Amino acid sequence: MRRLAGAHLAAALALGSCGAESGIEAPAASTSTTTVADSAGTTAATTDPPAANQRETSEAPLAITTLPEALADWRPWADRHVDVFGVNVVALPGVSEDVLRHAAGVMAQYLDNDADGYPDIPAVVEAMRDVAATLVMAVDEDQLEESGIFESGLDRHYAVQDLYEGETGPLRRFDASLEEVHHLILDTGWGAVYPDRLGVEEGSELTRAMDVARGGRFLEVPDRYPEEAWYHYDDETCGYDCMATEYAYWAHTSLLGAQADPDRCEEVALEWRPCTADLLRTMDPLATALFTDPELLLPTRLPDGEYRPAP
Repeated sequence: MRRLAGAHLAAALALGSCGAESGIEAPAASTSTTTVADSAGTTAATTDPPAANQRETSEAPLAITTLPEALADWRPWADRHVDVFGVNVVALPGVSEDVLRHAAGVMAQYLDNDADGYPDIPAVVEAMRDVAATLVMAVDEDQLEESGIFESGLDRHYAVQDLYEGETGPLRRFDASLEEVHHLILDTGWGAVYPDRLGVEEGSELTRAMDVARGGRFLEVPDRYPEEAWYHYDDETCGYDCMATEYAYWAHTSLLGAQADPDRCEEVALEWRPCTADLLRTMDPLATALFTDPELLLPTRLPDGEYRPAP
């Protein structure tokens, strides 16, 4: 998985959603596109900037549309778009609508976990919009690599996370949208709103818990993790902040039950040991306390992609 957000997030946070040195015109961070259906079923797009806690009024809250004018700089590469509370999901040609809608549903459920039609933490959505957080979907890694996006400079204006059709959806061995969408929201939303607690930089409550889980504070992947460690991330291209993003995903989704299947536990055991909520509570009380703190309003239900907000 090539994570654009990890490589360019610092620049995106510094620049907001635009950068003067590139020829690509980035959208204003406060502008998003919503789709409204009339009685005949006709849809129309509007670029009025909605409030982060504005309720979606469409009968189809995750409508798939063509790219709006605010995302015109994506048109050489992407052909469809879903607006999730003003956060963008874009798809390259060939990505199925079912998979695109599923990934958008996972994002919506992470952001509106009680399904009342409003973001649980409006400031998280605002923070994601401020850095133009974008989930970009491709058919596979080859399509994304060959698309030219990496060479375009586009990712200097957006905090982007990639996701592939072949790894997404409930029929896959494991639904990778649970991971990649979590990464994007943590890096650009939860961590931005709660930097002392969920930030991925050294010294946050999250990274202090990770240091315990890894058996020490390692800025790079160690040659060998201590015997007492239960988090053994070994990708040497992943820096300390990236390791914290991965750790947050493992801990949070283990509490939500995503990793609990016995086959899944065995599959991830070399990297992550406390794969069930009970194991995490026993082995990692720091992460458990952090991700279950009611003051943070973090998700308590695992997304399944079927976002159905209350009428």
